[in-house]
Amino acid sequence: MQNVMKIRKLRFRACITIPELAVSMGVAPRVVKDWECERYLPHARQLPLLAQVLGCEINDLYEEGA
Repeated sequence: MQNVMKIRKLRFRACITIPELAVSMGVAPRVVKDWECERYLPHARQLPLLAQVLGCEINDLYEEGA
């Protein structure tokens, strides 16, 4: 089993658009799209801010996958 990020699900739950999340994180909207598709993952140093913006804990960013 592997851990997969659930940024998109949390972003929808928080009613935040891709551009809004990008501005909050200081990245381009394309970067957020890449995170959501798991082409790239956020750097570890970005996780606390990402969790804060999405209104969750860092552990909540991940879900156990098959």
